[in-house]
Amino acid sequence: MNDLENFQATVSHCRPGRILFHGDFVADLRKRVVEHIGGRDPAIHYGMARSQGIGPRRPESLPRIDYSKYWQGETLPEGTTFDGKGVAMVPSGYYHFWGYISPLRNAASLNEIETYPIEDISRYDCSGMRAAVETAHAEGRYAVCWVGHMFEDAWQIRGLTEFLVDLLDQPSWAECLLERILRRNLLAAQAAAAAGVDLLCCGDDVATQNALMFSPEVWRRTMLPRWRTVWQTAKSLHPGIKIWYHSDGNIMDIIPELMEAGVDVLNPLQPECLDVDEVHRRYSNRLVFDGCMGTQTTMPFGSPADVKNRVRELIEKCGRNGGLILSPTHVMEPEVPLANIDAFFGACREYGTFE
Repeated sequence: MNDLENFQATVSHCRPGRILFHGDFVADLRKRVVEHIGGRDPAIHYGMARSQGIGPRRPESLPRIDYSKYWQGETLPEGTTFDGKGVAMVPSGYYHFWGYISPLRNAASLNEIETYPIEDISRYDCSGMRAAVETAHAEGRYAVCWVGHMFEDAWQIRGLTEFLVDLLDQPSWAECLLERILRRNLLAAQAAAAAGVDLLCCGDDVATQNALMFSPEVWRRTMLPRWRTVWQTAKSLHPGIKIWYHSDGNIMDIIPELMEAGVDVLNPLQPECLDVDEVHRRYSNRLVFDGCMGTQTTMPFGSPADVKNRVRELIEKCGRNGGLILSPTHVMEPEVPLANIDAFFGACREYGTFE
């Protein structure tokens, strides 16, 4: 079985030829991994799942949005860059982490929310997407399209504290921004579904280690219906498409609603934040797990034997009849020993090969 066939079996809760697995590294660790494996591409060397990213393409002729007016008179920290949403990204000194300065943090009217520039996906080029999916399938890869965030984009544009206050004190501001982001994400999802993409990826970090960042009722009122629109629209155009949703933290309270709205694959299922066994007992007949290997515990601080044993346990409990894609629950940090990386990928191959 190639990885397209393995993916199809996995998300159909049938035994694949092998467990699909993947992982990523911060730049410093990636450099050391590449040296460790003799200069090879880690994805090829370790045998990670073969997928192909596909999505609408921004035409080179399309002018870039000018966000400079939002920063006139501002003194920004050295090294500040700007992302595609006009958000100032400040180096934090901690690998992949950034500090954010939000362009609408001082917004004084709803009109400022309504007129803030957001990328117009309707002007993107989608003409080559179906052919790209067909090429990926011919190569035995499954096609993946990243749609984006909703809550995360909204708070980064508005400011985290400001957006959380908006949700309660002036919900029309929060919902205006979410609705504009929804329209952007919906266009990308429609293009992916029309092209026959296999996996539609999206997500929001809506939880801390212990609980949601806001009440479940606020999430159900503001974020859930908009994501449901994206997912159900995609599935109406392409019934076979699967929805992959990411949120760090303890999201146990909202898993049933995520599934009801259309989520098929949940990532990352941090064992430090929720009980993976309990999630499996409750929802394994409907939900595919992607993740499960703790990057706060086992990967950095366990022994290679601990890593191998955990991989074997996850495969035995959750993966022998499909429904499991193994990965560390976040990008691996410099504390992760090279021996543990070898142990993780080696165990995925050793215990997760069924053909």
